[in-house]
Amino acid sequence: MVDQDLHKVAFPTLDDVQVATLAKFGTRRALRDGEHLFKAGDREYKFFVVERGAVEIVEHSSGETKKVALHERHAFGGDVSLVTGRPALISAVARGDTEVFEIAPNDIRRIMGERPALGELLLRAFIARRELLVASDFQGLRVLGAGSSRDTFRIRDFLARNQVPFTWIDVDHDPQVGALLQSFGLTEADTPVVVFGSEPLLRNPSTRALADLIGVRRPLTQRVYDLVIVGGGPAGLAAAVYASSEGLATAVIDATAPGGQAGTSSKIENYLGFPTGISGADLANRAILQAQKFGAQFSSPSQVARLEFEKDKTLVWFDSEHVSTRCLLIATGAEYRKLDVPKREQFEGLGVYYAATPTELQLCRGSEVIVVGGGNSAGQAVMFLSEETRRVFLLLRGGDLRKSMSSYLTDRIEGADNIEVLVDAEICRMLGDQRLEAVEIKNLRSGEMRTVQTPAVFTFIGAIPCTNWLPAEIETDPKGFVKTGRLVSASPYWRADREPFFLETSRPGVFAAGDVRLGSTKRVASAVGEGAMAVQFVHEYLRMNDRSTA
Repeated sequence: MVDQDLHKVAFPTLDDVQVATLAKFGTRRALRDGEHLFKAGDREYKFFVVERGAVEIVEHSSGETKKVALHERHAFGGDVSLVTGRPALISAVARGDTEVFEIAPNDIRRIMGERPALGELLLRAFIARRELLVASDFQGLRVLGAGSSRDTFRIRDFLARNQVPFTWIDVDHDPQVGALLQSFGLTEADTPVVVFGSEPLLRNPSTRALADLIGVRRPLTQRVYDLVIVGGGPAGLAAAVYASSEGLATAVIDATAPGGQAGTSSKIENYLGFPTGISGADLANRAILQAQKFGAQFSSPSQVARLEFEKDKTLVWFDSEHVSTRCLLIATGAEYRKLDVPKREQFEGLGVYYAATPTELQLCRGSEVIVVGGGNSAGQAVMFLSEETRRVFLLLRGGDLRKSMSSYLTDRIEGADNIEVLVDAEICRMLGDQRLEAVEIKNLRSGEMRTVQTPAVFTFIGAIPCTNWLPAEIETDPKGFVKTGRLVSASPYWRADREPFFLETSRPGVFAAGDVRLGSTKRVASAVGEGAMAVQFVHEYLRMNDRSTA
């Protein structure tokens, strides 16, 4: 029943009024039988509405051609890739003599912003189509690589964080992998390899090369932005949605993938409006689509290297490029502290992880695993991992599980049969050759040592702000958290003839929000609130600036 309902949402038929509205933006095109409108991998392709004949949607990710859908009169083609600007995952081919009208992606985004009812129908259909495609036999990109390879994990992690459909084929355990590699003219030594359809695309690609291949890194095209947001976590995404929806030219630059730490949460259950919970990745993906619907641009992965301040603008330099902006929002968040244990660095990506998602779970399903940390992120990871592992050990340096974790999580942890909480404990040694195989745990009170055989340690401790790229003009506290508001009113870098706004840094027109800000509450909802609030201050700043230059 659910699939049937989703299918209805995914493939509606437009009425005459909706067709007439869309036709105003379209260009008519006649096609012969078998002619393609676009092919999988095309970067330039358009939304279409069928006027006569039919268009079949097919996919070739497995190397074979499979039918996905058939669009007949007044049906339309497109999915979320049209909104995000990524290459097509599927192909569209005319069946019989066919006539369509095509609409450019920018005009589709414009329609979504200006015609909310029609825009909602289109966007809901796009999202439902992607859900149905991922739930089908669609393989997307295929990653051929070993579970014992750090590069294989890096590639899988990047694709998952960027919501790119893919299938991982473990060359260590898949019995068909030899024949598959041979069909591509490859050996196991060539892996990891990224494959789409019947062609090997890249051998052990860098993250940048992979991003360019799959189209997740888009150029920022505006000469001057009203607001550039550095960091795509909850604060940055909230700011992007509100700023772009209110007409500000907005860009988001993120070093890895939008979503931040929250994007790696398996399920957030105390976020307003989602009574059954929502994964951090889904929450981030919805926010990205929202922001892009209103015209926000994203560049990821892009590492900001430096800032240059001019009279009324900031130059943001990243990857040998730069953009100019009237306002800047620092929303780079914080990262988890790393365990001070010998061999920890050797095992990162090979048994030591900083997120608990299906990507990591594939490497430790059915095993005993360890989670280190006492906050909600650790608690969410414990509950997620406990569903498909034999046992989860939760390590706390202190003695009180309820000190910094929400009670809904502590209640579940204490009631679970396969979760063991070890208080006053720390990992003092990691064991293994090619990858993590075991850890030694020390009781800090008794000194007792315990060895646990495990392929995975998940770390969720501390908060180190991601601010080492900031110049001295942006004041931070000794730990690196950005000072704002009254904390910078006496700063030698504050040169405006007014008091700073609540979220404004020591440089006028530069704001900070979310976990990166000194004094912020480290919760997703709080970060979202600060991101939205920052946009109000951006408006105020721009109004004041416009008046002073009038």
